[in-house]
Amino acid sequence: MSAATLADVVGALERRYPPRTAEQWDAVGLVAGDPTAPVHRVLLAVDPVAAVVDEALAWEADLLLTHHPLFLKGVHSVAATTYKGALVHRLVRGGCALYTAHTNADAARGGVAEALADAVGLLDTVPLVPVPAPALDKVVVFVPVDDADALIDALAAAGAGALGDYERAAWTTTGEGTFTPVEGAAPAVGEVGRREHVREARVEMVAPRTARSRVLAALRAAHPYEEPAFDVLELAAQPGSTGLGRVGTLPTPARLADFAAAVARAVPATVQGVRYAGDPDMPVRRVAVLGGSGDSLFDAVRAADVDAYVTADLRHHPASEQQERAAFEAGGGAPRPALVDLAHSASEWPWLARAAADLVADLRAQGTTVETRVSTLPTDPWTGRVPQTASTQPEGTP
Repeated sequence: MSAATLADVVGALERRYPPRTAEQWDAVGLVAGDPTAPVHRVLLAVDPVAAVVDEALAWEADLLLTHHPLFLKGVHSVAATTYKGALVHRLVRGGCALYTAHTNADAARGGVAEALADAVGLLDTVPLVPVPAPALDKVVVFVPVDDADALIDALAAAGAGALGDYERAAWTTTGEGTFTPVEGAAPAVGEVGRREHVREARVEMVAPRTARSRVLAALRAAHPYEEPAFDVLELAAQPGSTGLGRVGTLPTPARLADFAAAVARAVPATVQGVRYAGDPDMPVRRVAVLGGSGDSLFDAVRAADVDAYVTADLRHHPASEQQERAAFEAGGGAPRPALVDLAHSASEWPWLARAAADLVADLRAQGTTVETRVSTLPTDPWTGRVPQTASTQPEGTP
């Protein structure tokens, strides 16, 4: 196999994690690098920090793929007089490109949320906040029976009839069509002024709404009639298979304390560790997860009717209010959901190995290859923690 170019790698990544699915405030994609340059080695990491850049250059990586952006906000300079500019200069001098897959990787199938759900043992997962599936039309057209297959072929070539892993999907039935050509018509069937009866097929095919003009042009070009009869029906929006977070079930229920311990074993150790809020003995079966900061999705978590929510960066006030509300609504029972709080980077790290394997497989299918490595350097900013006991507290501490 030949070596991949940076353009090959970027193409593979953007098919897995389309930039258009990133949140509007996000900054994803290629940050630095020449698309024509060869890529032999790719280092994957959560954060584009100095220690990770050191690792990439020491390993002679051609691409550093990070989850978090180096430049989340707009900049007017990448001069080496700033620490971020200096990192870019070091990467460029070392021949290492930089690429970011952030919220587009959070929502994707096989992305950050799905990797965290798998790491903590969830089955049958679905998005917590699904992204609507692409808008669809149903095209209904009437055509002479002998011309139906050719018309279906033409519509399929224009983008209609794709359903999941199937193409050229169509539904047909037959009936009788009738019409009378009037003066000025040039009928493909029949004569002007004479009523005609034709055995016709009703053909129905689904198509992306974005392909409507292309599909209708193909319909008119392939149809034998001068004036084909057709309908375009806009289908109701449906939830898609991607989106923020995941919801799934454990194979068997677990005590909250045991579940939190299992989560701690499933993610990298950090100074913070894993905290939980809830009755240690409450049973946990249905769980929601979200990699990264998750207290903005409490409404969606409550609507998902889960026993526990695994996420990161839970702040005091939102977490407290969530637990108070859950206790009130429980009416004396165990508040649901319990909260399991991780360090931010620990909640996202499980995705890196999956992303590395998927990248290798996608490029191999195209006849190219790269070597990948997942950074194990700790990039959580906290470096120490002082355990506290009642005897170490100042007198009068609440």
